[in-house]
Amino acid sequence: MKVSTKWLKDYIDLDINPEELAEKIERTAVEVDSVSRLDKKLKKIVVGFTVEVRKHPESDHLNICKVDVGEDDLLQIVCGAPNIAANKKVIVALPNSRIAGNVKIKRSKMRGEVSEGMICSLQEIGFSDSVVPKVYADGIYFLPADAKPGEPVYSYLGMDEDIIDLDVTPNRADMLSMRGTAHELAAIYDKKVTLKKPELKEDLTDNISDYIQVEADKELAPTYLLRVIKDVQVKESPMWLQKRLWNAGIRPMNNVVDVTNYILLDYGQPLHSFDYQKITGKRIEVRLAKPGETLQTLDEEERELLSSDIVIADDNGPIALAGTMGGLNSGISADSQVIALEAAVFNSSAIRKTARKHNLHSEAAMRFERGINRATVAEALDMAAQLISELGNGKVISGFAVGAQANVQSIVVTITTKKINDVLGTGLQDAEIRDIFERLGFGVEEKTGSFKVSVPARRWDISIPADLIEEVARIYGYDNLPATLPSGELTPGKYTYKQQVIRDTRSILEESGLMQAISYGLTSDKKAQRFMMEDAQPTKLDFPMSSDRTTVRMNLISGLLDDVAYNNARKVSDVMLYEQGRVFYRDADSDRPREVEHVAAAMTGLYSAQSWHDEKKQIDFYVAKGVVEHLLTKLGVTDISYETSQKHEEMHPGRTADIFVGNLFIGFIGEVHPNISKEYGIGRTYVFELDLQKIIDFNNELIVYQPVSKYPVITRDVALAVSKDIENADIINFIKAQSGKILSKVQLFDVYEGAKIGAEQKSLAYELTYSDSSKTLADDVVNADFEKVMSKLQEKFNVEIR
Repeated sequence: MKVSTKWLKDYIDLDINPEELAEKIERTAVEVDSVSRLDKKLKKIVVGFTVEVRKHPESDHLNICKVDVGEDDLLQIVCGAPNIAANKKVIVALPNSRIAGNVKIKRSKMRGEVSEGMICSLQEIGFSDSVVPKVYADGIYFLPADAKPGEPVYSYLGMDEDIIDLDVTPNRADMLSMRGTAHELAAIYDKKVTLKKPELKEDLTDNISDYIQVEADKELAPTYLLRVIKDVQVKESPMWLQKRLWNAGIRPMNNVVDVTNYILLDYGQPLHSFDYQKITGKRIEVRLAKPGETLQTLDEEERELLSSDIVIADDNGPIALAGTMGGLNSGISADSQVIALEAAVFNSSAIRKTARKHNLHSEAAMRFERGINRATVAEALDMAAQLISELGNGKVISGFAVGAQANVQSIVVTITTKKINDVLGTGLQDAEIRDIFERLGFGVEEKTGSFKVSVPARRWDISIPADLIEEVARIYGYDNLPATLPSGELTPGKYTYKQQVIRDTRSILEESGLMQAISYGLTSDKKAQRFMMEDAQPTKLDFPMSSDRTTVRMNLISGLLDDVAYNNARKVSDVMLYEQGRVFYRDADSDRPREVEHVAAAMTGLYSAQSWHDEKKQIDFYVAKGVVEHLLTKLGVTDISYETSQKHEEMHPGRTADIFVGNLFIGFIGEVHPNISKEYGIGRTYVFELDLQKIIDFNNELIVYQPVSKYPVITRDVALAVSKDIENADIINFIKAQSGKILSKVQLFDVYEGAKIGAEQKSLAYELTYSDSSKTLADDVVNADFEKVMSKLQEKFNVEIR
């Protein structure tokens, strides 16, 4: 909301430096984005009068102008604007002036003719393209006839007004209007607000009932009012109105549309104007759209209406999307003579859905979504009708058509002085609190420290005692609230076990060379149901922001693959990313999902680049497996095993393994299926995903390092000829299970397949390490354990000891 301090002065006597005013608003009410002034850094830009305009002899598009700028002699200025004409008041940048962008204008020659300055468009002196009237968008701007040549142009164009841009939060929608902002500043500075009331003169020769009938569903439009103004001349708005609009960031159009936008800014009340002669049947109905109905809106786009859209309809069908945008077929044109003017309150939830589904986030929709002052709907309509009749020489038909009209009452909230002081830590007296409520414009009934506060409809954000406490704190001043230290015995803060594991997980993966990624919690339905670790139902949004964000995620890998694809598309081929976050599993009999902590990683390209003394190392299954083992070991997880898995459709069937702790499945690891990699446009990529919540539930102590044994270890090497379908993990697990306590480690150090062994066999060579921390081991003890295990291996797996 762009607030002009000059406009504010129409309602409140406030003579404060704009920067100070903005700072006070930010500390008390809402954030301030900026304080600006269009004439800042501009110099020597004046009103000129084009006495003579003739064609440049050496150019088809240039003109030589003789311009009166209030000096004894006329200036000669060469101008290329297509709409330049004689006897017009124009904007002139004199020699050595400064225009927008700090551009200096000098005397120059153009095609051999002297040019003593520049005739400017609005854009060239700092106006945004979005606010320049369309008739002047591609040419220079003509100033009003009463502009005096030689005078600075700034006051004529409203460039001398300070503009405070407010970032209004949803709960303070009352400040999306000049009147609401004036009330707020009156409370802050203890000033009186003086507001203009409409002085509407109706044409009693006609009655509204002879012109139009209105029907409205009260659930869709609690208030719906309509006035008719006849004999209107649609033309350009006066300068005072144009200035107020473009200083607020709105493009002037014509006197009818501009008045509706002016009332939107002044009252915060959206209005809409229809060409009465284009309303079929002279009847308007507020209803929901019917199946198959369409509407071409003012932006000339044909829209398929949804059953949840509120529409304004005549006998032929929809003529406007209620509270969002009007229809092109009923819009105001230069030929319009009778205007039907609408003021309403629409269902905020329905307007929000319509705005999002059709991507029509208009100023009107924003206000209807957040709320408007229901007490001034009729007043705003009367003020608009009065202005349209005055500016368009029209007549207001007697009465207004009522489709619905809510009975608006003030909200009464009770609170005590003690409650306010207990919450704020203050020692405010009854008189001070009463004064704050009265400054806010609230009705107050006081009785021995208890207040019955009547909150007017313009502050619809206040309904409970906590809201009143906030109002007292704001006006009293947050910086005036006492600062106190906590009392009682202090205890040092520390992480919970779960927090510690999560933070350690991130640190361990980062020390392994991975970088953290943060993905959206929302994804597409297809991606959400990939790489899942348990059966669950998808949880979809009723009103998603886009087709790519419809479903809450049930895995982390999909988001990481998006990140890998993003990097690969930008020629970054070596990527190692991890993400720690939550996935959302929903049971079939539940409406809401369970939130489960997961951790996942995606790796592709090189793990380490080639250098003068090291060879490059490509990421493969075993690099990813090493990262997983390092993570689990550092988290104190033991008894880790891997089993070949083909149940994950998105993973390579021959290069994927499930991860177990004991008999508990905690995740999987492997290569992404080539078809999935092709879909993402990425190369060979290895991923893993772990159920971090299960790891947390183990409640293991993080790894504690033990001193190296002072007694020597004994090793035994053995090579086993086994069938090719026997896995290494099965051999190692069996050896560990059958050995005694003195076996400390089993390590595979060689695999052989070839001519020296059977075609259906492979050779696995292991090193078994034995140790005892309490004594020196004897060879015969180790031999006995070793031979026992080898014997059982032969029985179990039919192995041949080579």
